[in-house]
Amino acid sequence: MVIRPVRPDEYETAGALVASAYRELLQDALDDGYADHIRNVRWRAERSDVYVAASDERLLGCVTYVADISSPLAEGLLAGEAEIRMLAVDPDSQGLGVGRALAAHCIELARQQGAVAVFLHSTAEMQIARHIYQSLGFVRTPQRDDEPDPGVLLLGFRLEF
Repeated sequence: MVIRPVRPDEYETAGALVASAYRELLQDALDDGYADHIRNVRWRAERSDVYVAASDERLLGCVTYVADISSPLAEGLLAGEAEIRMLAVDPDSQGLGVGRALAAHCIELARQQGAVAVFLHSTAEMQIARHIYQSLGFVRTPQRDDEPDPGVLLLGFRLEF
């Protein structure tokens, strides 16, 4: 498995992977508007860094890395923080360390770029992801929870360097 920037010819495939992974986890809580948003890898890649985990050209996972608060993709960031967004693993590739590898890649980028911390949101439904984040050193940060829509609670997590 290799972690690398997404290529333009992979935008559609990567977007479908993200939507599929989120739909499997969130089921009815994933409305069509948000599914379209997370499927739009081209838009994210034009404004931030999007990485994929690949094996023999097959995409296993995808993540958006937000380097700092100046990015239009930054959601609730504080000065000096980087952010992990929309990390998703193909349902057929879960349990192989793909999510951990993508998160670790973003953490290393943040360290190299001089960030003081990495922030992310997760949901109650994403139990495996939350376990991975906590095993990587992320700490639950409830004061930074967000409720973008009624009934949709995003749980804050922060890894300080």
